[in-house]
Order: sequence, then C-alpha cells, then structure tokens
Amino acid sequence: MPATMPTLTLRGPGDVALIDKPVPEPGPGEVLLAVEATTICGTDLRIISGEKTSGVRPGATLGHEVAGRIAALGEGVGESAGGAELKVGRQATVSIVVSCGCCRACLSDREQLCSRLELVGYSIDGGLAPYLLVPARAVARGNVIASPDELPANRLALSEPLSCVLNGHHGHGGVNPGETVVVIGGGPIGLLHTELGLACGAARVILCDKHESRREVARGLGAVGVGPDELAGTVEELTGGWGADVVVVAIGRTELAETSLDLAAPGGRVSWFAGFPKGSQSQLTPNTVHYQELTVSGGSNARRADVHTAVRMLAGGVIDETPIVTHTFGLSQWREAIDAVRSHLGIKIAIDPTR
Repeated sequence: MPATMPTLTLRGPGDVALIDKPVPEPGPGEVLLAVEATTICGTDLRIISGEKTSGVRPGATLGHEVAGRIAALGEGVGESAGGAELKVGRQATVSIVVSCGCCRACLSDREQLCSRLELVGYSIDGGLAPYLLVPARAVARGNVIASPDELPANRLALSEPLSCVLNGHHGHGGVNPGETVVVIGGGPIGLLHTELGLACGAARVILCDKHESRREVARGLGAVGVGPDELAGTVEELTGGWGADVVVVAIGRTELAETSLDLAAPGGRVSWFAGFPKGSQSQLTPNTVHYQELTVSGGSNARRADVHTAVRMLAGGVIDETPIVTHTFGLSQWREAIDAVRSHLGIKIAIDPTR
C-alpha cells in the first residue's frame, strides 16, 4: 500500500484540487475501504462551484456515491454489531448519513434529518480517492454495508442515490400496482424513480425530459418518454383525464411545483424530490391541494435501512445500472468528468480512482 494517495479535495468555496494525502491506517473501530468507483451527482457540482457550502468542510475529500472493498479493519471491528459481515476483501458501500442516534429525529426513525448530521463526502472524507476511512462512530452505527454478492462497481455505487430515491418513495406512500406515475426530469435520479416505479408494478411511468436521448433511455426501460410540451396532453390521454396517481419532481425548477399539482389525480401523491435553489420561492394554487386532497412530500438523504434495501435491489438485478452509468473516467481526469456531467454527456458519470 502506498504512503500517499491523490484525493479530490475541497480547499474552499469553489476551490477544488487533486491533492496528495497520507493513505489512512484504520485505528480502533475504523474501517478502510479501497474505492473501486465513485459516481458524480449534481450536489458534487454545486460543492465544486461554491454554490453549496452548508455542511461542507474545507479540506474534506469529496465523493459520496461510493463502491469499494474492505482493505483493512481497525481493532475491535470484528466484535462490533454486524461485524461478522465486515471482512477484508468483501465488497461494501457506506451509508453517508452519520447520525447521532439520540436526537428526536433519530429516535423517530428519521436519522436522515438528524440535528447533528454529518455526511461522508461533505464534512467527512469521501470516495474521490483510492481509499476511504470510515470513522469509528459511523462503523459503530452500522454505516459500512457489505454487498451480499459481487457486483460491478458502478452498480454498487448507485446504492447511495437509489437509497435516496427509496426514502422519497416511502415519503409519498409508494407506488401500487396499476397506478400511473409521472417523473419530471430524466437524469439519473429520474431514471431511478422510473425503474423503481415499474418494479413496483405501475401500469405506466411517463417520464418528461427536454432531451430526446434521455426520453429514449426511458422508453428502453419500458416507460413513456415525452417532452415538456407533450406532458400534460399525454397524461390526460393515457389516464382518460383523471391524472397521475404519483408525480415525482426530479429536477429543481420552482415552476414545476405548480405543474406537478396540476398533473396529479384526485387523492394523488406529489413528491418534490429534487432540491430547489436555496431561498427560491414558487407561486402555488393552494386550492388544488385542498380540493383535490393531494399529499405533497419531500425527500432528503436516506436512512441506513434504505441503503440496505438499495444494495439488495442492486444485487438482485431489480435495478439496471447500464442505461444510467454511461461513462467512466480516471481520478486524474476529474475535470473531464465534471465537464461531462455539466454538458449532459451520457447520464451518470463514474470515476475509477484505481486508474
């Protein structure tokens, strides 16, 4: 094992660079992961640009959608809860939400809303490096999650975004067989919502995106792919004017808040899943919610239980990563990888720090 390693490090708002850091050695209770893939999400872009600063620590290694392999265990890990699964050489990911376990949110099974929340890849060193050290407090909470089977690294890396989708899915009450689902936004998150809705038995999933290439991917998954101008008419036609049982907003544009309410059927569920720009506001017609008896929910991060479910689904082949993770770059090519995300090259971009 080398003495140092390159890490994509946040030096300050809008200031990111590849910096050498010592390869960590796990102390008591810690786990060292050898990173095999880390996928990039829109939040990474916001951190890199300086747009997002809340909860982010200058000096931290970025990257939170991680697939790795256990490289070393600190003293006592084998004796901790769940430690039997944590063996050197086993493929694993990490639940990035490190919660306190004792605040009101944690005690009500909402650890993703913990008042003392820390996130891997934000304030705790993340996976855009060859190695990731999981701190003892996270290991003790069960945040290192082993895969039941060997998976392609790019598939296992989707466990973090898929876990967030599952959390949002629980928030809006899930998808029942025979229902109509609308997903607005055909990026990686929108496509994961699409695959999940179809796996739950939705009669149809209508995905809306302005890019024909992404609509085509949705069609390949079994969904109906439409552009923004076609969305309302398609929903009306396919539901006989009733509306969609579930509407998921997977792109953070404020005008879509009102649009999503208009698309919902009486008694429908609306998920404002995407994060909207900080401080933004949207004009709504509240009577749409009142008279149509709509349920509106959000979704932020995920619980460890969601990550476990995501890993099992990925291991079972319920979710197919191949239409979603379309390009892989080496760590030294991180600028090209970020540019690929910004320019919508493909859909999901992965970085392999081993090359």
